[in-house]
Amino acid sequence: MKLIVGLGNPGKEFTFSRHNIGFLVINRLARANGIALKKRKFKSRWGVGKISGHRVILAKPYTFMNLSGEAIKIFQEEIKLEPYQLIVIQDDLDLDFGKIKIKKKGGNGGHKGIRSIIDVMGGGTFTRVKVGIGRPREDMDMIDYVVQPFDEKERNLLNDVILKAQVAVEMILEAGIQAAMNRFN
Repeated sequence: MKLIVGLGNPGKEFTFSRHNIGFLVINRLARANGIALKKRKFKSRWGVGKISGHRVILAKPYTFMNLSGEAIKIFQEEIKLEPYQLIVIQDDLDLDFGKIKIKKKGGNGGHKGIRSIIDVMGGGTFTRVKVGIGRPREDMDMIDYVVQPFDEKERNLLNDVILKAQVAVEMILEAGIQAAMNRFN
């Protein structure tokens, strides 16, 4: 069993914001694999199904980004989740828009949602699928940038970016993390 968590913020105002790319990828994975995200407990909206022959839970925490670890902690306790069973889909400011990078483990890289998860898991030994959102212009505040909707140019490319992240997650499950890293990194 794998727990695949997309990071984001709850609320319609954040639906198509840069910080919510993880939620968008989870939605795509759910649709593509016939997994209904109807369960509403563990501080998340989630569903169970199979992707590439592997039993998975897809989840979108209802906590705000910086408290994502609260939802992970509940799953950790309920399903006896080990770090190797967790795949987190996150936005990344340090990657150009649309770039994908897969990591086996690591620090938080300044991402407060990841920091929250590391605190709960007792370390950073879980898989991340990082989706590049690029950096803001020099005159723009970082927090404002990540919670703003994608601009027109990004919206035109968004479907392809989400598809690429979906394929990355599916490849991790099918062929293993090393094969996925070789392809996407």
